[in-house]
Amino acid sequence: MQDVTKLETELLARIEAAATLDALEAERVGALGRKGRITELMKGLGGMEAEARKSFAAELNRTKDRVADALATRKEALAAKALDARLAGERIDITLPPAPEPQGRIHPVSQVIDEITEIFAAMGFTIAEGPDIEDDFHNFTALNIPPDHPARQMHDTFYLPEKPDGSRLLLRTHTSPVQIRSMQAGPPPHRIVVPGRTYRIDSDATHTPMFHQIEGLVIDRDIHMGHLKGTLAEFCRAFFEVERVNMRFRPSYFPFTEPSAEVDIGCDRSGGQIRIGEGSDWLEILGCGMVHPKVLEAVGIDPNEWQGFAWGMGIDRIAMLKYGIPDLRAFFDSDLRWLRHYGFQALDLPRLGEGLSR
Repeated sequence: MQDVTKLETELLARIEAAATLDALEAERVGALGRKGRITELMKGLGGMEAEARKSFAAELNRTKDRVADALATRKEALAAKALDARLAGERIDITLPPAPEPQGRIHPVSQVIDEITEIFAAMGFTIAEGPDIEDDFHNFTALNIPPDHPARQMHDTFYLPEKPDGSRLLLRTHTSPVQIRSMQAGPPPHRIVVPGRTYRIDSDATHTPMFHQIEGLVIDRDIHMGHLKGTLAEFCRAFFEVERVNMRFRPSYFPFTEPSAEVDIGCDRSGGQIRIGEGSDWLEILGCGMVHPKVLEAVGIDPNEWQGFAWGMGIDRIAMLKYGIPDLRAFFDSDLRWLRHYGFQALDLPRLGEGLSR
C-alpha cells in the first residue's frame, strides 16, 4: 500500500509541475497509458491472493481516479493559460486609427483628365460626354469631313458590321461628335470640354488603337482668335505649372475649323529632358481653330450670328510630356510596377489653389 501512496504523491507532483500541454500529455501516457505505471500495477492484480488483491485494487483505483482528476484540472489550467497568451499576442488596439500603406494608385491618364477639367472648370467650362459608338453623321458629316477624306477609310477607322440599309456604325475617331451632340441639344451659347476614349487603327511608341482625347468648344457672339489664344495660354500656364509659356500658332488644316492652327509651346530639350517654359525649342501639343460655318449650319446654328472656336489634344501625349513617360504603350500594359512608379495617391486630387501635381 505504501508503494501506491508513494507513486500517487510522485505522479501528482509531476502533473502539477507540467508546464505545457505536451508535457502534461507525456505525464498522462506515463501514468495511465498502455505501458503506464498505474496500468502495469493493474495488470499484476491477477497474480495476487484474493484478499490482498481486493484491498490493493481498491487503493489502486482511488489513486488512478486522483491522477485522472489531477490531469483534467491541470489540462484545463494550461489550456486557459495558452489561450490568454495567444489573445495577448494577437491583440489589436481598435482605439487607434489604422495607417496602412496605400496599395492602389491613380493612373496618370485619370490624373491628367482631372487636372485638365479642373483648369477649364475654373474658366467656366462644363464637362460633356457622349457614346463611344457613333454614326457617320456625328463623327464625319456634321464635322464637314468630305466622303472621300482619308479619315473615313478602313485603315483609319474601326467600323462595325454593315446594317441592312447599308449604313455602318463605328468607334468614334475623336471626341468631336460630342460637340455636335451638345450643340444639337440646346441653343447657344456653349462652353464645354469633352474628355473621353477614342479609337483609330494605329500602334507604335506614340500611338495606340485606343487612346484618350480632350476637346473644347466655345460658341457665342463676337468670338475671335484672340479669345482662343488667351484660353490656351492660360491652360498651358496652369497645366505645366510655370509662370509663362511661349506659344506659336502655325497655319494648318482641319475640315471642321477655318482658320485652323497647330499650337507649339516653347521648351528646352537639352540634357535628355524636356523643360516647358524655357529654352529655344518648340513642341507641338494641340490643334485648334475657329469653328467652320458649315459645322454650325449642320446643327442648325446661324453662323452669321454665332461664332466659336474649338481645340483638341491627346491626353496620353501630354501626360507623357508632363510626367516624363517615354512609351505610350506602357499606359495600357497593366504593369503594377509601372503604375506604382508613375501613379498617384488616391487623395492627390488636383486643385488649382494648391498646385495641380503638388
